[in-house]
Amino acid sequence: MKPIRLLIADDQPLVRQGLRAVFAPLEDITILGEASNGAEALELVRRTAPDVVLMDVNMPRMSGLEATRRIFSGGPRDPAPKIVMLTMYDQDEYVFEALRAGASGFLVKDSSPARLAEAVREVADGGALLSPSVTRRLIGEFVRRPAVPSSAASELTTLTSRELDVFRLLVQGYGNAMIAEKLTLGESTVKSHVQHLYRKLGVQDRVQVVIYAYENGLV
Repeated sequence: MKPIRLLIADDQPLVRQGLRAVFAPLEDITILGEASNGAEALELVRRTAPDVVLMDVNMPRMSGLEATRRIFSGGPRDPAPKIVMLTMYDQDEYVFEALRAGASGFLVKDSSPARLAEAVREVADGGALLSPSVTRRLIGEFVRRPAVPSSAASELTTLTSRELDVFRLLVQGYGNAMIAEKLTLGESTVKSHVQHLYRKLGVQDRVQVVIYAYENGLV
């Protein structure tokens, strides 16, 4: 199994040094490089094609939020980098904007080394990072918005009946193992269906599946 290719983007040298110290000894994660601002991160993403980017929210020249927007501005890429926003608190004011821009979640900078490594592996495997407080804010943001007719979700017509079944369970928060159990399928089959519907809906991960469902009035 090939190592996960990781890029670190943070304007504080001590933070970058600390993150490098966490990941450098790990055999399943390879550090491709470091960026001190969003512009450098954007250039490194284009040059090195990382699997995961740890992106600080606030950086000089270009913020991590803007860099994330630009990374995904042309639509889903193949291979698509997974962006995890680094923040001091999980109540960061940019949570919703970052998730809509394409981020797979948020990670607090003072997380334990074990949690940092687990998070990178999790998003590299198609997962997402949302604490309960972030989830509440995300749902609250949608609740305040007017409902959109479900007919707006034209991409759903491209899904097979089985992919629709998987979509409904994803939106409800089920993981691959539970979906496999409910639909009496193998986990590898479920994973294949998940990847197909990601591509058809133009999303990157489970977080964006939920965002898609809310924005189109499906939840």
